[in-house]
Amino acid sequence: MKKIECVIMDWAGTAVDYGCFAPVAAFLKAFAEKGLTVTMEEARGPMGMTKIDHIRELFKLPSVTEQFKQNYNRNWTEEDVVSIYKEFEKHLFASLEEYTTPIPGVIEVIEKLKRDGIKIGSTTGYTTAMMNIVLPGAAAHGYTTDNCVTSNNLPAGRPQPYMIYQNMIDLAIPSVQSVIKYGDTIADIKEGVNAGVWTVGVILGSNEMGLTQEETGKLPAEELNRRMAAVRKRMYMAGAHYVVNTIAELPEIIEIINHKMN
Repeated sequence: MKKIECVIMDWAGTAVDYGCFAPVAAFLKAFAEKGLTVTMEEARGPMGMTKIDHIRELFKLPSVTEQFKQNYNRNWTEEDVVSIYKEFEKHLFASLEEYTTPIPGVIEVIEKLKRDGIKIGSTTGYTTAMMNIVLPGAAAHGYTTDNCVTSNNLPAGRPQPYMIYQNMIDLAIPSVQSVIKYGDTIADIKEGVNAGVWTVGVILGSNEMGLTQEETGKLPAEELNRRMAAVRKRMYMAGAHYVVNTIAELPEIIEIINHKMN
């Protein structure tokens, strides 16, 4: 009988850090220190990628490229990418522990899945050094996974599938048909699609929504529904098999997938 044996979770915006704010704030500060303005929406665009790749993507934005030329009278180089990445790391490490609170519902659902015999893996756009802060921070709040893979020592991070494959090796999961990738960014969705696993996007608390829990609660119902519909569409267009409002719906999705496979 084929069934889901493993759920591979993302971290910021999926499991912890409602709205995925830790990296956004650090990106904005790092670019501002170089006299470059990046909007919050622009900063969220490549979210989920390895952070140095994310910075490279932000440099490629026409607005940032133009600002750089005006400020420095030359085109940006890889040295500039590395320079901003160092500033980004400084800001992120200073605040990262504050953003390790689990998103509502995550602990309860993940514990249920573990009791059901499902292994919990994880992938991330953070480096190993960053996860050395996030993992104990999340554990102190009651959230743990069975495995965590970063892109360190792998050919590439998201949207490439290598972190998912490494989770499957580490957790002894023999088939991509038995795996769900669950995440809150377009890079998460593409990672799952490229790996050939079942791919589920989550809307509330996500980078794609980009709102705090308080902001989400204060939105008029019509506006909230409009924004959620836009995120749902983007995720389905990126290739998601399913898109849920919250993690509370994940056990039902697993049940549906198990039924489809048998």
